[in-house]
Amino acid sequence: MPELRQRPTAKADKPSTPQPRKQSREEADYGISLLDIIRVVVVLAIGSLGLSYYMTDSESVLWGYRPWYTRWPVVKQWVQGPVTLTPSQLALYNGTDATLPLYVVVNGTIFDVSANRLIYGPGGNYNFFAGRDATRAFVTGCFKEDLTPDMRGVETMFLPVEDVEETLTSGQIKIRRDKELREAKAKVEGAVKRWVAFFRNHKTYFEAGKVVGGEVTGEPWPLCESAQKQRPKRSAMES
Repeated sequence: MPELRQRPTAKADKPSTPQPRKQSREEADYGISLLDIIRVVVVLAIGSLGLSYYMTDSESVLWGYRPWYTRWPVVKQWVQGPVTLTPSQLALYNGTDATLPLYVVVNGTIFDVSANRLIYGPGGNYNFFAGRDATRAFVTGCFKEDLTPDMRGVETMFLPVEDVEETLTSGQIKIRRDKELREAKAKVEGAVKRWVAFFRNHKTYFEAGKVVGGEVTGEPWPLCESAQKQRPKRSAMES
C-alpha cells in the first residue's frame, strides 16, 4: 500500500514583537520642552524690566533696586577703603572745596552726600550739617543750637514735665522715673538709628567711613528751647 505522504505542516507564525506606537504630531504638540520654559522665563523677565522702567518714571529697571556695584562712586570708595577723619579734618568736607567729597555724619558714621550739593553744599538749606557730626540736632530738631555729637541729656526731651502734685510714695516715683528714663533713652536711640538708616539706605548717598577722636568732654550740652517745649506734661498724661 503506497505510503501516504504527509503534508508538511505550515510553520506556526512567530508572534510579532509589539512595536511602540509612534506619537502623532498632534499629541507631540502638547508636550512642554525646556526651550519653551526658557522662552516663557525670558518673556516674563523682559516684561518685568519694562514695567519697572515705566512705573519708576524711567529711573530703574529693577523696581528701584540699585546694587552698590552699579554705582561708580560707591565702587570707588570700596576700592579706596573706608576713610577715618578727625573732627578737624572732617570740617574740610563741607562743600567749600569742590574737589573734596561732601560729608554728613550721624553718630560717628560718615556719609557721602556729594550727589546732592544743592541741599548740603554751600548755600543749601542743610549746609550746616556738612563737615560735622550733628547727631544731636537730628534728634532734637534744633538745627542752630545742637550742631554737636554730644548726646548727653537728650533723653530729657522725652521725659514728662512734673506739673501736678504727686500722690505716690517716693519709692513709687523712683520706679516710675527709672522706667520713663529707660523708655526715653530707647526713643533717642531709635531716632538715631532711623537717621543712620536713612543715609545708609539712600539711593544716592553711601557710607564712607568713621570719625575718630573728638571725645565729648566738659559740661553736658543744654537742652534747646524747642526740645524743652516738646516735652509731655504729667497732667496731660494722667488725664
